[in-house]
Amino acid sequence: MRIAPRTAGWLTPLALTVVAAALRFIGLSHPHELVFDETYYVKDAWTLLHLGYEGTWPDDANALFTGGDTAAFLTDPSYVVHPPLGKWLIAVGMLLFGAESGFGWRFSAAVAGTLLVPLVYAIARRLSGSVVIGAVAGGLLAVDGLANSLSRVSLLDGFLAFFVTLAFWFLILDREWMTRRLEAWQADPHPGYTGPVVWDRPWVLAAGAALGAATAVKWSGLYVLAGVGLFLVVSDALMRRRAGVKEWYAAALVRQGPVAFLQLVPVAAVVYVVSWTGWLVTTGGYDRGSDPNPLIALWNYHQSMYGFHVGLSASHPYASPAWQWPLLLRPTAMWLARPEAGTAQCAWSDDCIGVIGSHPNPITWYGAWVAVILLIVLLIRRRAGASAFGFALVLTGLAVTYVPWLLYPARTIFQFYTVAMLPFLVIALALALGGLTQQRDPVTLPDPSPAELAYARRAAARETRAWRVFAISFVAIAVLAGIYFLPLSTGFLTPYGFWLMHMWLPGWI
Repeated sequence: MRIAPRTAGWLTPLALTVVAAALRFIGLSHPHELVFDETYYVKDAWTLLHLGYEGTWPDDANALFTGGDTAAFLTDPSYVVHPPLGKWLIAVGMLLFGAESGFGWRFSAAVAGTLLVPLVYAIARRLSGSVVIGAVAGGLLAVDGLANSLSRVSLLDGFLAFFVTLAFWFLILDREWMTRRLEAWQADPHPGYTGPVVWDRPWVLAAGAALGAATAVKWSGLYVLAGVGLFLVVSDALMRRRAGVKEWYAAALVRQGPVAFLQLVPVAAVVYVVSWTGWLVTTGGYDRGSDPNPLIALWNYHQSMYGFHVGLSASHPYASPAWQWPLLLRPTAMWLARPEAGTAQCAWSDDCIGVIGSHPNPITWYGAWVAVILLIVLLIRRRAGASAFGFALVLTGLAVTYVPWLLYPARTIFQFYTVAMLPFLVIALALALGGLTQQRDPVTLPDPSPAELAYARRAAARETRAWRVFAISFVAIAVLAGIYFLPLSTGFLTPYGFWLMHMWLPGWI
């Protein structure tokens, strides 16, 4: 039975969302412990909800909190080094479902991780015009262990990944908006030399709001904001050149560039400051009394936070510098349990283990980096054609979420930060596979004979079929590998030997 394109257009993302939700929500309350940095963010979120600012807890706070004593917090302020939006989002889950189990304090992370899947599908489909390519990108993300683990624990990076990816979706919509505006300018009987200055760009405003939210989760969103600003200027310049604007470079840089800045940055700043409302309207937050003016006090606090971040160099067994990330040398084990054999938890095995780690699907991961190299080569050689914008958008998204971390080789950072890169990696992989499977034009000699032309056409058809077989096989293997590695992201107990079979590199143990 053949599904109509329109039906496939809504049925595919719905199916992907259902799969993603099942993988992220089933057993979400396990383990009933504060996992890794949940020990900070969950308790901070709970005090935000009750105090308006992050409060301190007694020394045995984790045991008290998971034991049901959620009122054990103190009113003294806690020194925190991340903005509050991600913690406010965690607090929403606890407001809805309570803090008595992990379901409540992980609910919002699971929602963000689930919604990221149809968002990635939408971007890949819009850039390629193909439901299949969108399904490949969304499907690989849905079953990816890194995406799944960061959806099942309340860390901040899953929220960051969602808001950053959302901003790039808005950039696609803005390009379509600007294309229509430039087409209207071309139809004008007396077009100017520099093209129009467009003030009404609602999708740039939306991108600014999304990036303000990203920055209000973690400061690394600032790098994305700067990169998106540069991308807008370059994209505007190229669009004006294609539209026939004579002074296209100057128009984009001098005329439209400042306008784009005003459309992007102020709204991001407003969203960021609004996220600190609880700290601003109360008097108990850390360093709140450093100045009578709350905004100046907030600036003073930010200077302290900045000093903490640039000076963070403490050793950690799971620290992984950014140069290692493409090689996948040291994933982060965020939780590990190894109950004794014969106990109630491990009665069915001689030796069992449960892990929540930031292990992406290695087939997808390594394949995606090959795809990134391919997209870069096609852009440099100007062979991307109509796909150039999509390739540039995806590579920009990857660059702004990865390259800044290379600037801090001595800082203590972790491989799970790559969850913000993962959407762009799977989209790059899907676009590359889609490009390889496109129908080839026959290569012929000048003035070919009918026989030579027929042979060339058959050769091109064989090459296309071969690439399609490769792409289908690769995606099938990647999906199976994703399912195979999923136990490393859930914390559910497995036989120790089964876990050991997943340790492909020494640094994974």
